[in-house]
Amino acid sequence: MTREQRLVLAIAVLASFVAFLDGSAITVALPAISKELGGGLTVQQWAVDAYLITLGSLILVAGSLSDVYGRIVILRAGLIGFAVASVLCTLALSGEFLLIARGLQGVAGALLVPSSLALILSAFRGIEQSKAIGLWTAFTSAAFLAGPLLGGLFVDLLSWRLVFAINVLPIAVTLWLIVRLKFQDVRAPNAAIDYPSALLGVIGLGAPVFALIEQSNFGWSSPVIWLPFVVGILCLALFVRRQQVTADPMMPLALFRVRNFGIGNVATVAIYGALSLGGFVITVFLQETAGYSATLAGAALLPVTVINIALSSVFGSLAGKYGPRLFMALGPIVAGVGYLLFLGTGVKASYLTEVLPGVVLFGIGLSMTVAPLTSAVLGSISERQAGIGSAINNAIARIAGLVAIALLGIIVGTGLDLGGFHRGVAVTAALLIAGGVISAIGITNRSVPPA
Repeated sequence: MTREQRLVLAIAVLASFVAFLDGSAITVALPAISKELGGGLTVQQWAVDAYLITLGSLILVAGSLSDVYGRIVILRAGLIGFAVASVLCTLALSGEFLLIARGLQGVAGALLVPSSLALILSAFRGIEQSKAIGLWTAFTSAAFLAGPLLGGLFVDLLSWRLVFAINVLPIAVTLWLIVRLKFQDVRAPNAAIDYPSALLGVIGLGAPVFALIEQSNFGWSSPVIWLPFVVGILCLALFVRRQQVTADPMMPLALFRVRNFGIGNVATVAIYGALSLGGFVITVFLQETAGYSATLAGAALLPVTVINIALSSVFGSLAGKYGPRLFMALGPIVAGVGYLLFLGTGVKASYLTEVLPGVVLFGIGLSMTVAPLTSAVLGSISERQAGIGSAINNAIARIAGLVAIALLGIIVGTGLDLGGFHRGVAVTAALLIAGGVISAIGITNRSVPPA
């Protein structure tokens, strides 16, 4: 790699690292947060979903902002905004204040992920691009999976509040690297921001998620629940309709007619919904029911991080050479079988015999999946469409996690006892296996179209 390519890859990895690390580190702090601020499972769900709502609904807007103002400009704004919102999280004295701050973090996070991947796509070509995506995937996945361990150390040794300070160092380093990067920023001359679509997307996601989380408190017969749910669904329908008729859609629906892009995003819904649901139920169950400390609960998934760092770039290169279909089909199924092994876990959850085997198998399957999935989705469209394609795929991944956490109360009941845990891991396994089956049937190894 050239000096510029190394800097681009480092910036892209660190910027995404910030968003993914914070999104997963909070999971291990949820019991401590609800213990101090109250609210039980509902506050725990909202602490995750307040971030994912704004992140998922604004990623597409962030893609438009990058076109208008430039990727580096938006990346820098996202990093500074994330730092400010993180400080607000550490100062929260109530659940409501924390949730507002988490929503602001999601706004800033939405500026980071698509811009960072778009930088890679503009700086690398061919097989080198597949390797770079593999490295980006490995380290961002490692951030997502290492977050609980770092969060657990902070919770046990310091305070759950300082979990939100984890990202201060990577933010500072990334801003310094951006100053060093001599990179011609890209702006689209006629780009515009579709504010009506953005508003419809936020309401269309936020209102149904509110209903799904709060239905256990109010019941579906309450207008507090069914009215936001109906309004949200209508807004989603209007959002899709607007994308069909507007001259410059925020989410070009024609992209979904490209086979690997469309099927890859369907697989993304199943796989990333499973990742969010599975990580939540394991981390919280190990603390609240099995009696693990926050650090040990966070360390439980550490082998997945090690396996991903070791193997993701390898599978990314293999997918670039042989095509993504085999890896996208086999990987999620292996990961799903790993989650099925958790069904043998008892109340005490012996780590070596009941937790570790499933963790290792899940880690191998995940490392086979993520880089080939990214390559399949973005490799199926032209370079000109790569920015919006990465934004759409990232939005769908975050929305899948958002909905999975919103459905948590329906899946596990009022708490994560042993029965609730078994239901949670069974649904996670089913989603992963479904993602593998979808990929086996729908994904092809055809090369990217010229335009």
